[in-house]
Amino acid sequence: MSVKLDNGSICVEVSEHGAELISVINKETGLEYMWQADPNFWGRHAPNLFPIVGRLRGDRYKYRDKTYFMTQHGFARDNEFNVVEQSDTTVRLRLTDSEETHAIYPFRFQFDVEYRLTSQDTLGIAYIVTNTDNHDIYFSVGGHPGFNVPLVEGEKFTDYYLNIEPRRHYERAKLMGPYLDNNLESSFDTRVPLRLRRDDYKDDAIILRLGGNPVSIVLARLNESHGITMHIQDAKYVGLWTQYVKEAPFVAIEPWWGIADTVDADGNIAHKYAINELSPAQTFTGSYSLTFF
Repeated sequence: MSVKLDNGSICVEVSEHGAELISVINKETGLEYMWQADPNFWGRHAPNLFPIVGRLRGDRYKYRDKTYFMTQHGFARDNEFNVVEQSDTTVRLRLTDSEETHAIYPFRFQFDVEYRLTSQDTLGIAYIVTNTDNHDIYFSVGGHPGFNVPLVEGEKFTDYYLNIEPRRHYERAKLMGPYLDNNLESSFDTRVPLRLRRDDYKDDAIILRLGGNPVSIVLARLNESHGITMHIQDAKYVGLWTQYVKEAPFVAIEPWWGIADTVDADGNIAHKYAINELSPAQTFTGSYSLTFF
C-alpha cells in the first residue's frame, strides 16, 4: 500500500513498506525525480535507516552481556509502517517495537517518519524517535534517497553536478571495506562545484562530517534548468553515492545521524561511534527537506 500527497504542483507517493519515498513528480513538466528502483542497479528508492546506519562489525553488537545480530542499515526499511496521520499534504507513518524486533534490538521504541509538503515545490522529511522503554536506548537513523540522473532523456550523467554550501573544506570520513577508519580521514574541498564523475565513487560513498551544522546540497544539470536541493538541518554526516561499475543512472544524497562501526569497534552498542542515546520518554528529531525544480 502507498499514500499520495498532492499540493497541485507536485505529487508525492510514499510506501507503507519501510515508510519509503518512492515518487515525486512535477505535475507541470512530468519530471520524476526519485530513482525508480531498477533491480539491475539498486532495487530501492529512498530507504529509511534505523536503528543503525551502515554496517556493524560482524553484523553483531552486545548489550548487557548479550549478543544480537543485525544486518546493514537496520530493519526499519524492511518493515511495514502504520499511517497515524494523513492529509492532502502530510503523512506520518509509525513503526513500534515488537517481539520480532526485540530478538535483534532489545529496546522499546516508536519510530515515526513524517512527510510534509511545506510549499509548492518543497517536501520536508522528519525522523522522530521516542523512547518508550524504562531505560536509555541507543540508535542511529538516516535517509538514503536516490534521485534520477539524468532527469531528462538525452542528457548525460556528466551533465550534472553537486554544489555543497557552505563552500569550504569539510572533514571527509572514509571506510575501510564497510567500516569507518578514522585514520584515513582527509579534507574535502567544496569551494568548487563537484561535476559528476563515476571515478569519484570507485571507493564507495563520499562521506562528509557535518557535525550537526546545516548544509544545502544542489544536484542539478549544469545550466540549473532542473534538479533538487536538499537542506539538511542537523545531521552528523552526509553520504554522496552512486554505483561505480554499473554506471547506474542515479545519485543518492544521504543525511545520517550515525555511521558504520569503526574498524576497532568493541561491539558494545553503548560505545558505538556516533551513536545516539535517548532517555526514557524523551524524543529525538532529525530533519531535512527537498526542493524540486
